[in-house]
Amino acid sequence: MLELITAERAQFQVYIVLSLAVTICAAILYYYDRDIYEPFFGRLNPLLVVVLVSVLGFLLLAFLLARGWFSIYQKHLQGLAIAGGLALLFALLMILVDSRFPLPEDINRPLPQALFFYPSIAFVVDILFHVLPLALILFVLTALPGNLSFERIIWPTILLVALLEPLFQTSLSVNRSGSPWLTGYIALHIFLINLTQLALFKRYDFVTMYSFRLVYYALWHILWGVIRLRILF
Repeated sequence: MLELITAERAQFQVYIVLSLAVTICAAILYYYDRDIYEPFFGRLNPLLVVVLVSVLGFLLLAFLLARGWFSIYQKHLQGLAIAGGLALLFALLMILVDSRFPLPEDINRPLPQALFFYPSIAFVVDILFHVLPLALILFVLTALPGNLSFERIIWPTILLVALLEPLFQTSLSVNRSGSPWLTGYIALHIFLINLTQLALFKRYDFVTMYSFRLVYYALWHILWGVIRLRILF
């Protein structure tokens, strides 16, 4: 582990800075509005959750990096640009749907809490719904008899992992409008977002994957979150 950290110091430094930033966001909200995390963390201490997830992410990414399967950050400026463009496309699609069939008024977190909530929750989601299951599934499958290679199992694994968040969001009843087709669209939309993120993770790195969600949240949850309250309700 120490040899890996020394050899890939720059990548781990980026992760540490990122995890510190999201921890600061969680600490600010813990002081001012800790209940904002309750739909996701229940009664667990949100600051503690973010710290533990950050440590877990460090270990999991170290494992994936050591195997040569994924990277934390490789300075792919083109990848960041692609991630931003794709996030814009997905956000516009969701905005169009919301404009025609408005979702509940309280679906987005209000300002200024949203500025701290979404960067931190995006980080938690990417670690728990992407990095963790990827690491576990790849570790198990490559350890099985039969010499299953990373190249043979990565895309089936990505498809499986991409299903996790849509299933979780559906169980939380993200769409409370009672429209089955809208619920189905939202599930498909979230699945495609996850699939896109995981493809970016494979092609580029963790930071690129996280940047996609950060831009998407900034456009859909924060920017549109303010505008929709003025024009839809």
